[in-house]
Amino acid sequence: MSIKFSEDHEWIQSQGDDLVVIGITDFAQEQLGDLVYVELPEVGDECSRGENISVIESVKAASDLVAPVSGTIIEVNSRLENEPELVTEDSMGDGWFIKVRLSSPEELDDLMDESSYNVFIEE
Repeated sequence: MSIKFSEDHEWIQSQGDDLVVIGITDFAQEQLGDLVYVELPEVGDECSRGENISVIESVKAASDLVAPVSGTIIEVNSRLENEPELVTEDSMGDGWFIKVRLSSPEELDDLMDESSYNVFIEE
């Protein structure tokens, strides 16, 4: 299960075939601070790469989850609605946001691997 990263600080973990899990990176979570609210999209919604699909509010700022890939949302982490702190506590585990069935799996090729992402956030 490989993990890729977007320039908008999302992580994308392949779950086989055309299914991925998406969340925000530790770096993004640290920049935002403690989360107080997460607005999730609906199961069945279509998302297009580059489109805002979720609102994330923290004590410092509001931000958007930007779709790093295109597809259909097949599951949302509804725990985040009542427990947004899960993202702070475990952004790359229990703090995942959505699961997407890819419509264009080749979009994964445009994302960064972990070492490239680490260089990106240091710049």
